[in-house]
Amino acid sequence: MPALTCRSLLATLLTALALCAGGKSAWADASVDANPEAATGVTAKALVTARHLMAATAHPLATDAAYVTLRRGGSAVDAAIAAQMVLTLVEPQSSGIGGGAFLLHYAAKDGAVRFFDGRETAPARVNEDLFMRNGRPMPFFDAVNSGKSVGVPGVLRMLELAHRRHGKLPWADLFQPAIAMAEDGFLVTPRLAGLIAGSDALARQPAARAYFFRPDGTPLQVGDRLRNPALAATLRAIAAHGADAFYIGALAGRMVDAVASHPVPGTLSRQDLSSYTALEREPVCAPYRHYRVCGASPPSSGGIAIAQMLGILAHTPIDRLAPNSVDAVHIFSEAGRLAYADRERYVADPAFQPVPVDAMIAPGYLAQRAALISPTRSMGRAAPGDPVPGGLVRLGLDDTPELPSTTHLSIVDADGNAVAMTSTIEQAFGSKIFVDGFLLNNELTDFSLSPSDPQGRRVANRVEPGKRPRSTMAPTIVLAPSNDGRPPRLRLVVGSPGGSAIVNYVAQTIVANLDWGLDIQAAVSLPHRGSRNRETELEAATGLDSLIPALEKRGHHVTLHEFPSGVHAIAITPDGGLQSGADPRREGTALGR
Repeated sequence: MPALTCRSLLATLLTALALCAGGKSAWADASVDANPEAATGVTAKALVTARHLMAATAHPLATDAAYVTLRRGGSAVDAAIAAQMVLTLVEPQSSGIGGGAFLLHYAAKDGAVRFFDGRETAPARVNEDLFMRNGRPMPFFDAVNSGKSVGVPGVLRMLELAHRRHGKLPWADLFQPAIAMAEDGFLVTPRLAGLIAGSDALARQPAARAYFFRPDGTPLQVGDRLRNPALAATLRAIAAHGADAFYIGALAGRMVDAVASHPVPGTLSRQDLSSYTALEREPVCAPYRHYRVCGASPPSSGGIAIAQMLGILAHTPIDRLAPNSVDAVHIFSEAGRLAYADRERYVADPAFQPVPVDAMIAPGYLAQRAALISPTRSMGRAAPGDPVPGGLVRLGLDDTPELPSTTHLSIVDADGNAVAMTSTIEQAFGSKIFVDGFLLNNELTDFSLSPSDPQGRRVANRVEPGKRPRSTMAPTIVLAPSNDGRPPRLRLVVGSPGGSAIVNYVAQTIVANLDWGLDIQAAVSLPHRGSRNRETELEAATGLDSLIPALEKRGHHVTLHEFPSGVHAIAITPDGGLQSGADPRREGTALGR
């Protein structure tokens, strides 16, 4: 019997049990439709299939680099490093060696999932009033486009640590594709050209203007060949001498000088760079149906929030609903409100603020939260729960925006190991500070700009020296149980850019593939919907606007948005085949063999 039908029978049985236990189920009137093919979305790219290995990234040249690395016998981590170096060159608006990343690794030999934390840290000389001006938070974009926003980059130390654990090819070899491309040049794509043209702040920074604009001051155009010999030299040094070439010595000094000489200077120091440490942590793992979903742990809120959303949705009939039905959109949005409410209060760097991860994803707690969802009426703004009764309510809410310029890649190697990696320099082109061929991040604006909320309660995600800002990045790996006593098998590798909307993008893709039975490309292409505990947001120009009257009747305040997600996912079929989906909203591709 197909799994979807089994789940439908299970949901029916649960409803019947609820009726026998004392009355009408809250979901008894929810409309059901077991026809997932009724889903429609933006125009999808073609599903890519393979038998042995697969790479999906946000740019065709990065996908090529990852694929060639895999074909040479490289591991998933090797391919991720090769791809990230190319992305530093060809997708500078989104990520690069001047930023940070989270990497989730699955080892086929024992089924272990490990989380590598390369999140930026705050310099030692900051204080909690970093972004305060005359007793009030600075305007957000004044904070972004400044030296104050630059955190200590973490991606290279993280990749070095992951390579030490799981690399196969020599470190230096993994930089050669990006070095060659930087020297020879690459063609500017429509997405990069559009973002350059739309960034006045980029043009105001002399080093960035000299690189991203023509000599006459006009922005680069689609099809222009862009060479970056400075980045080639930087990558050549890192290839030869490891991450120390970045964190110690002349390059570190030039980064410090660039931040200090900005009109709004920051406090990044050589000591901040030389003392940066990437961390290996336990991931956040939780059950969903018969699967196990693993994601990023704090300082990311992504793994917790996805575990919460899925744990809440497991108490609803969402698996029996047509994907683009009003019921499905309503339930998914309400689950998001509850997860985002907890995210805004409780999640921060665990070295500075204890985060009750186990309590936040405990089945009993999520059952209580799910009971707050009405099938006929939106709850509006959800209040945070109380996972540790009376213990954390003193914390203030932090709704600092997290901007959507980030990238994600998913990789499975020939040995069955996998990487899901999300990396970022935060807002498009980060701080706009350009040094030796790459951009520095503006990641410190992911902290709360104010150390306290309007009620005077201290915010867990406030700025502190050495602290890692909260993130929503959510690289995710889904495991399925093996029936022969072997380690759990890989089922899904997924993640997305998208700022604070990442949790909704990733959770939706998981539900679409596991519950609604959509192939992974159709799941990635499905119209976005959800709530970040404010409006109910629907993706514009996808047909979801037809649901607005019915949603408003249930009390939803609905807004339409463009959602420039960049979901890249790999699904593993029951016979071990690989299927990949690349988000049609960006320029990404997938390649496999």
